[in-house]
Amino acid sequence: MAKGKDSRKDGPQEQASAGSDSLSMPGLAALEQYSKAVFEASTQAQDLLAKALGSAAVPQSPPNPDPFGLVPDFMEVFGKLAANPDVIMKAQKALFEGYGALWANALKRAAGEKAGDVIVPEPGDRRWRDPEWTENLVFDLIRQSYLLNARWLNDLVANAPDVDGKTRKKVAFFTRQMIDAYAPPNFALTNPEVLRETVQSEGENLKRGLENLARDLQRGGGRLNITQTDTDAFEIGVDVATAPGKVVFENEIMQLLQFSPATETVYTRPLVIFPPWINKYYILDLRPQSSMIRWLAGKGYTVFLTSWVNPDAALKDKGFADYMHGGIFAALDAIKAATGESRVNAVGYCIGGTLLAATLAYMAQRGDKRIASATFFAAQADFEKAGDLLVFCDEAGLKEVARRMDEAGGVLDGATMSETFNMLRANDLIWSNVISNYLLGRAPRAFDLLYWNADSTRMPKALHLEYLDTFYRRNAFARGEMVLDGVRLDPAQVHIPLYVQASHDDHIAPRESVYRGARLFGSARDGKVRFVLAGSGHIAGVINPPAARKYQYWTNEALPETLEEWQAGAQQHPGSWWPDWHRWLRARSGRRIPARRPGDGALVPIEDAPGRYVKVKS
Repeated sequence: MAKGKDSRKDGPQEQASAGSDSLSMPGLAALEQYSKAVFEASTQAQDLLAKALGSAAVPQSPPNPDPFGLVPDFMEVFGKLAANPDVIMKAQKALFEGYGALWANALKRAAGEKAGDVIVPEPGDRRWRDPEWTENLVFDLIRQSYLLNARWLNDLVANAPDVDGKTRKKVAFFTRQMIDAYAPPNFALTNPEVLRETVQSEGENLKRGLENLARDLQRGGGRLNITQTDTDAFEIGVDVATAPGKVVFENEIMQLLQFSPATETVYTRPLVIFPPWINKYYILDLRPQSSMIRWLAGKGYTVFLTSWVNPDAALKDKGFADYMHGGIFAALDAIKAATGESRVNAVGYCIGGTLLAATLAYMAQRGDKRIASATFFAAQADFEKAGDLLVFCDEAGLKEVARRMDEAGGVLDGATMSETFNMLRANDLIWSNVISNYLLGRAPRAFDLLYWNADSTRMPKALHLEYLDTFYRRNAFARGEMVLDGVRLDPAQVHIPLYVQASHDDHIAPRESVYRGARLFGSARDGKVRFVLAGSGHIAGVINPPAARKYQYWTNEALPETLEEWQAGAQQHPGSWWPDWHRWLRARSGRRIPARRPGDGALVPIEDAPGRYVKVKS
């Protein structure tokens, strides 16, 4: 999105015609109706809120006032600032100069002269789309004042001297959370769209908003569970996750799906996908037109996929070794029974790719060659540059996660996991919904991607703590220090062909982190790693069907030491990276044979895809 006034071109159509006169004061009758609506909303909301809070579960232990150990970190940063007043003075000088320029521009505009912006939002910041933010002098001052203050506070944290890098990163992250929370669009009196809606609806929007707030509190059992989409608009297996197939194997950890062929012949070597267990697999099969599973079947691959269980407390002691044996190895055995093929091509997405990476190193140590090639979608193996999720993985953060899981009986509930990921994109996934649901009083729209995002899963305690501590906190796999089922893992011993995809704007698996992981393996030194950088983020960068003609991707036949070097020599291509992957994959998939159908081999189908496991709600 372009900066300044051009950013308004992406605003809603109903806002495009709103000028500076749209917020004129209502008459007395309208004010009376507005007051009446707010009073009725308050009365109804009190009843709803009382019911919601009355049904809230009583916590087993008092809440932790500082769950992430922020107090000592903030004290260190601002203590260092207090001991270095020159840093503060420099920041104050920049702030005062910004305000001076802002007021000078305001005086020019008041006199009818043109004046540019002193500061503009970051590209893609959608909070300021309403034309009033630039066309109305008062709201323009509010907008730019907020941006100046935000820059001042962010710069203070960034420039605090002699602060440990991890501490600075943590304080910077939570400082941004605070800044985002206090943004003017999040409040009714400083949001022009909300004010306009309030005047036009005579306060009905606030009435509906309070009702929405109370219902979300009730739905969350007293904890605010913000509704992101209409959860009644979709049904798994009917509207989403509709690729035909069968469940051909299951155990307590996963169901193995074999999808029906879409071609008369298929490649000999089967393809098995290990999606993340943090979310459900059907992001790969959301709608027919965007389904990677249907696209792969249409290219002639026999596609298998693990649909992970949504675990309860009975699985709280399951760890990485259990998911390796009961997930990946069980799938390999089942695929051999179903197809007669002893070697497969494997795919790991996100944390499923992290498990696959560890498993490949384990197999290399054991001389196990059942995986002939591996593909990674937005998956990290080296967590040194793992992004903002690192701030939750210090000693205080892990202790808080363990406390929450103990309180929930040994699992991390899906709502807590969703809250964490939503914080990484708070303006898009939290505050935009607060504005829409509670200030504008709108009903959540039906959106399949947000339905999937809200269909959260639980995490077993042992598995989750092992993941956070081993990978995020200690980066043990990249350092050759990880032990899995008694075997010390060395990624340098992995020599099979690898295809590694990263996304340019990924906030969960940053491209630099994924690139570092690609160079860990012995395959990199053998010249057997193909690294591809796709446009967009963690989801859209991966799920980008060629027919959509969206985004772009970059390739480079070399794999130099740094991502910057790789990008400098990379070639950009329009559209989806899927065809590039298909060309790489088909060269490693053998000859064509008559199509296999679920049930043709030694495994008797258990039920139709998508199976029972994916339908279990948290």
